[in-house]
Amino acid sequence: MRVVAAILTAGAVISAVAQEPAKLVSGIEVVVHDSIITREEVEGMTAPAAEVLWRTYRSQPEVFAQKVAAARNENLEELLERQLILRDFKTGYNLQVDVVEKEIEKEIDKEIEEEIRTVYNGSRMTMLQTLQAHGITYEKHRQQIHDKIIIAFLRQKNISSEIIVSPHKVETYYQAHLDDYKVKDEVKLRMIVLKSPVEADSARVEKLAEEILTKLKEGATFAEMATIHSEGSQRNQGGDMGWAEMAGLSMGLRDMATTLQPGQHSGVASRSSGDDYWVCEYENEKPTVGRHYSTDPATKKETLGEERRFDSSATATNLPPSQEFYIMLVEEKRAAHVKPINEVREQIEKDLLDQEQKHLKDQWIGRLKKKTFVRYF
Repeated sequence: MRVVAAILTAGAVISAVAQEPAKLVSGIEVVVHDSIITREEVEGMTAPAAEVLWRTYRSQPEVFAQKVAAARNENLEELLERQLILRDFKTGYNLQVDVVEKEIEKEIDKEIEEEIRTVYNGSRMTMLQTLQAHGITYEKHRQQIHDKIIIAFLRQKNISSEIIVSPHKVETYYQAHLDDYKVKDEVKLRMIVLKSPVEADSARVEKLAEEILTKLKEGATFAEMATIHSEGSQRNQGGDMGWAEMAGLSMGLRDMATTLQPGQHSGVASRSSGDDYWVCEYENEKPTVGRHYSTDPATKKETLGEERRFDSSATATNLPPSQEFYIMLVEEKRAAHVKPINEVREQIEKDLLDQEQKHLKDQWIGRLKKKTFVRYF
């Protein structure tokens, strides 16, 4: 790639290998000089995103349609930009075609060998069969890599990778966007979670939770008990859930965390399933307090509906079965604050760099559009 870049930077001009004619099954979307972008290309590029969007927004057909339309437009513009860049490559350089093409062919060979090794377990036949299954010829695959090399080079050349984001610019941006770095009250939690998917197991699981609580009181570390017993996703991390905004926790967890001081763990608690759920606190294997939470389906806002205190097991009847039992440890708490600049400097630098690169790219593509015949259909 370095050899190719050196030749091109010196002023090389070559003609890219002619692309396979696109099948005009569904019509033309855009003409870019003597190349075309078909509706079939755009729809094929958009299909994977549409599948993901459907899973998320299938109950909101209007939102789904808007999201798909936005993805489609974005893909159309990306295909247009590719054609503009490839045409600029064909017309903008002045060196022997054969010399540059040989270097590009070497890069293509290297990339294909690496692809065979890492993606297809060293089997060229597997690669060819996979390409065929996707309707792509080997020649077209090489052409795609050829174009990718050209586009990568010209993007690097025209969208400078040497943009400097000064400390002063970072600090000025930080001061102007302090609201973006405000953090609400936070808590650092560890959790021991014991699942009880079957109602008949509830008593057994609750008893195990009480035994774990006894060991904690006797001096066992929370991380050790979580690693041994927890069925939560953070088991291998000793139940460590990291920092979380209090407002982002479910109300059941938030209300419990609010009552605990740093370094203090809860007793045994349980939670029933669903958005309309009960959280119960236990003592000596008996529920003592129950809180009923419900979630508004439209706003997703949770509210505490009622709180009951149970004087005996009889008063704790008619509650939904517990889905899980848990014990919570509050390790630390932090009051609402603005993140200091040292915590966000790296992200600000990245954001400013992305903004400048986008600005340069928009200017470059704008220049290419002005000097190239482009017609939308």
